[in-house]
Amino acid sequence: MTEGEAAPVPDGPPDAPEPAGTAAEPAWNRVHPVSPLVHGWIALAAVAYFVGRDQAEGWFSGGGMRLPHGEALFWTLLILGAVLVLIAGAFFLSWWFTRYQLASEHIRVHSGVLFRQQRQARLDRVQAIDIVQPLLARIFGLAELRFEVADAGESAVRLAYLRLPDAQALRERILRGASGAGEDPEEAAAGGSASTVPGEQEVLSLSAGRVIGSAVLSSTTVLLLLAVAAVVILTKVTGELGSVAAMVPIIFGFGSAYWGMFSSSFNFRASVSRDGIRIRSGLLDTRAQTVPPGRIQAVAVRQSPLWRLAGWYSVSVNVAGYGAGSSTGDSAARTRLLPVGTAEEVFRMLALVLPDPGTKDPVEVFTAGMNGSGERAGYTVSPRRARWLSPLSRRRNGFLVTGSALLARRGYFWRSLDVVPHSRTQSLALEQGPVQRRLRLASLVLHSTPGPVSPKVVELDAGTALALLDEQAARARAARHRDLPEQWLRHNPNYPLSLSKEEHEHP
Repeated sequence: MTEGEAAPVPDGPPDAPEPAGTAAEPAWNRVHPVSPLVHGWIALAAVAYFVGRDQAEGWFSGGGMRLPHGEALFWTLLILGAVLVLIAGAFFLSWWFTRYQLASEHIRVHSGVLFRQQRQARLDRVQAIDIVQPLLARIFGLAELRFEVADAGESAVRLAYLRLPDAQALRERILRGASGAGEDPEEAAAGGSASTVPGEQEVLSLSAGRVIGSAVLSSTTVLLLLAVAAVVILTKVTGELGSVAAMVPIIFGFGSAYWGMFSSSFNFRASVSRDGIRIRSGLLDTRAQTVPPGRIQAVAVRQSPLWRLAGWYSVSVNVAGYGAGSSTGDSAARTRLLPVGTAEEVFRMLALVLPDPGTKDPVEVFTAGMNGSGERAGYTVSPRRARWLSPLSRRRNGFLVTGSALLARRGYFWRSLDVVPHSRTQSLALEQGPVQRRLRLASLVLHSTPGPVSPKVVELDAGTALALLDEQAARARAARHRDLPEQWLRHNPNYPLSLSKEEHEHP
C-alpha cells in the first residue's frame, strides 16, 4: 500500500475502551457542525430557486405573487417541509460520520454515509498543507485543512470544516509530526487546542496595484486584443452588425479570466519559518499554504512579452502530491510560488527553494537564465545548425549545471527558465524527431512530478545531449544520498530555514 491511499482501519466507536495493558488510542474528533451547510448550501439555493421562481416572475411581470391557498397551500408546505427535513437529515448524517484522528505518525479520516471512506496518511510523507477559506466558510469563521501526501494526486486528505484556530493548531501539530520535532507538551496537555504559530520571517508581499498591472499586461490581454480585432474585421467584411454580438461571450470569458488572476493573487504574502515556505493570498476565498523544506520538485521562472516592459516574472513549482490538475483552475494558485515579481523578488524566492545554488555567482547565473542568450555565465546553447528549427530562440535555448541543480532555459518571446535540483530528478529521457535526427540534434527531458513545470533542454547537439543524460543520472544518484531527510528536524533540531537579508538579495 502506498502512502496516501485508503487504509483498512477499524471503524469502532470513537470512545471505545482500550484493552488492558495497551496504550490509549488518540481521541477521535468531528468537524464543525456547520460544515454540511457550508458544503451543501447549493442544495438550499436550489430549493429556494424552484420555490420562488414563479413568484419572482409574476412579481416582475406585474401579475403579482400567486401564493397557493387552501389544500394547495397545505400540500406545498408539507412537501417543502419534507424536502427540508431530508436535506437536514443528510447534513446531520454527513457531519456525524465524518471524523478524524491524529496520532504520532499518521492521521486518519473517516467519512461517508452509504459509501464509507477510510483514509490514512503518514505524517512524514506530507508534501504540503493548506488552510483554505471559501467566502461562506469565512462568514462562519471556518476553514478547510487540506494536506497532500506523496502519490496522493487529486485525492488529497481534507478536513472540512474546522474552526479557524483549530485548523491552525492542527496544521502545526501535523507539521511537527512531519518534521520529527515531536509533540508540544503544553499543547498535548491542552488537548491539542493551542493555536500558537511558530515565528515567521516575511520575505515579500505584493501590492494591489502590482496585481492589477500584471493582469492588464498578461497574455490574456494579447488574446483579448486579437479577439476584438477579429470581431471588428468580421463586422467590416460582412457588413453585419450582428457580429458585434460575439463580443458578449468574449467580454464575459476574459472578464472571468481577469477576475481569477486578480482574486487569487490579491494580498499575496510569502514568509518563511522552520516549517517551510508559507504563502497567503486571496480576496474572497483565502488560502494559507505551507510547503515543508525539500518538497518542491521543480521550479519555472517565466516572463511573457508584455511583462518584459515592466521587468516582471512569475515563479511556478511542482510539488509532489498536487497531481496533474495543478496546472489549471483553482489548483493553479497552489503551484504559484510568486504570481508576479521583479528579478530581485525572484531571487528571494529561489533562495528559499534552493538555499545552496551550487555556484559562486548565483545572481549572474540566474540572470543569464532569465534574460540572457549565448554562452554568458557558462550556458551551453544549441549549435548553429539548430537555427532551422528555432531561428529566434536558438541562442537562448540551452542549459547550465551547478553543484546543486540543472538549469534549462528556452523561448524568445515567452521566456522560461526551469530549475531542477539534482536530488529531485525523477528520470531522464532523450527525444529526437525526424528533423532533429537529420540535423544531429536531440532534446533532454527531465521527468518531474505532475504540475505546471515540464523541464526540458531543447535542441542540443546529439552527442552533448547523450553525455548530459549520463552525467545528470550520476549527479541525481549522488545527490539523493546527501538529500535532506523526510523528518528534517529529527536529525537536525536547529534546522534554520530563515534567511538573512543578504541571502534574500543574493540566493
